[in-house]
Amino acid sequence: MEAYIVTGASKGIGKELVEQLTAENHFVIGLSRSGIMKDGVHSIQCDLSDPSQINAAAEEIFNLLPDASSYTLINNAGMIEPIGLAGEVEHTEITKSVAVNLTATMILSNYFIHHLKDVNAKKQIINISSGAGRKPYEGWSSYCTTKAGVDHFSRVVALEQKTAKFPVQIVSIAPGIIDTGMQEKIRSSKEEDFPLLDRFKSYKENEQLSSPSETATELISFMKKMHQFDETILDLRNL
Repeated sequence: MEAYIVTGASKGIGKELVEQLTAENHFVIGLSRSGIMKDGVHSIQCDLSDPSQINAAAEEIFNLLPDASSYTLINNAGMIEPIGLAGEVEHTEITKSVAVNLTATMILSNYFIHHLKDVNAKKQIINISSGAGRKPYEGWSSYCTTKAGVDHFSRVVALEQKTAKFPVQIVSIAPGIIDTGMQEKIRSSKEEDFPLLDRFKSYKENEQLSSPSETATELISFMKKMHQFDETILDLRNL
């Protein structure tokens, strides 16, 4: 049996990952703010912008986990907001962005590594990052910064795990531009808040967006051969 933990599991890539992994008869735990109503999925309702809820969810996750041949944590949940130039955004939205995009990833990864440290099995952490963590975009200071944090956190953990008795392999992978609710929010923003608005509208108009289903399939294929990769920072489009 293979066990998977997926955050942001009720929509977009996360929803597709849960559905495809469940269809393959794996043990799947899905975290989401709204909860999941799907047979075969162990659903945990959790608002990742609240660190106290993250800790409670983590305890529940590791009470649910069975003995398995492999364990995979997919930190997929993320938010693009706040969109706006620094100095013009609400500080409460910055706090929420850091919690969802970075703090939740760090806390859940910490629990995962600690709980399974003495388990001799295949163990993987897949952090869903973004090209925005590797290149600055005006109007996305919070998103770019938190995704850069995810990348560097992954680098540090990869370094630490080299000396672990039963190491966890970790990657931070950018999936490309996906036709999800996040892209809808980007397209509905104002040009004064996001100067590259027209470019992102053109991605949709010119059918340059990947579907969540296609992306989930590619991610699952990658996870099956992840042990072949030595790099920590990856782009799904280049694999």
